[in-house]
Amino acid sequence: MKLNGRRFSNNVDDRRGLSGRTGLKLGGGIGAVVIAALIAWLSGGNPLSVISGLVGDNSHSAVSQPYQPTPQEQELADFSRKILAGTEDVWTEQFQRLGLTYEPPKMVLYSGSTTSGCGTAQSSMGPFYCSADRALYIDLSFFSDMRRTLGADGDFAYAYVIAHEVGHHVQYLLGTLDEAHSQMSRMSEAEANRMSVRLELQADYLAGVWAHHDNRMFGSIEPGDIDEALDAARKIGDDYLQQQARGYVVPETFNHGTSAQRHRWFNLGLRTGDLSEGNTFSVPYDRL
Repeated sequence: MKLNGRRFSNNVDDRRGLSGRTGLKLGGGIGAVVIAALIAWLSGGNPLSVISGLVGDNSHSAVSQPYQPTPQEQELADFSRKILAGTEDVWTEQFQRLGLTYEPPKMVLYSGSTTSGCGTAQSSMGPFYCSADRALYIDLSFFSDMRRTLGADGDFAYAYVIAHEVGHHVQYLLGTLDEAHSQMSRMSEAEANRMSVRLELQADYLAGVWAHHDNRMFGSIEPGDIDEALDAARKIGDDYLQQQARGYVVPETFNHGTSAQRHRWFNLGLRTGDLSEGNTFSVPYDRL
């Protein structure tokens, strides 16, 4: 991506080096938690439930010590701040077109673990959006895990991850997120999974809309960038992840969308940049 000269967002709470240190008592070891929670996040599950299911007696002790990020980590931090700034610029413009005011989310950068309005955040959970405090949480080591575990790499792939989480914030501001969660609380597990797929595919679409307008405003997309994002979208499909993890797929448990669906909706948002085309709730489920 072309980001030279782009501004940094100041809407960032940098807690790296100030995270809580967690003592874990595990049956399968920390590696099992990291892999299970990573797959849970990428496939639309709740990483918090994975952690609570695999971790026994957790003890937290806050630590405050001098923290010196590696040059590579600091580069990712600067990159993330620029991407967040780009989402602020794009969604401020798009909300103005709707006669609304965009209230940007906060980005919390942390290392290891930290607290959030949705409970304890740990690096093994991957990035997530918490509507309780209107913030997205990211341990930057996730991008290395993403590359090693899935082979999904590249700056535009990383930008897609951030833009997807900001997409959930857009859904929150428009009332879509709370409405979907309210309906899901009254549904069977299978029905709730289908609603979750619709919600997540719309966040993918909104990430594509952001990319469309960010490129229009700043000329940010370079050759190869779109391929990086579409490759990432394919590799975080429920079917792909389940096949990798289990050797088979269970469609009724999908809650983020298949590789083809995620690829399709992100690409549609990227091509059109039109908010009105992203109503994943009005499309018959078998045509998503």
